[in-house]
Amino acid sequence: MSGDPLDVELEDTELLAEVDLTTTLIAAANQSEGPLDSAEIDRLLGLD
Repeated sequence: MSGDPLDVELEDTELLAEVDLTTTLIAAANQSEGPLDSAEIDRLLGLD
């Protein structure tokens, strides 16, 4: 430990997981020829 109180790890695992899911949805929507239906969104989010 360096003794510096501002020297902390800045990682929010919940936020990283949310960003990953959002990125997955954006990529799928970008590759889709039309709107994603609810079943496809649920599958991409791991809710199937």
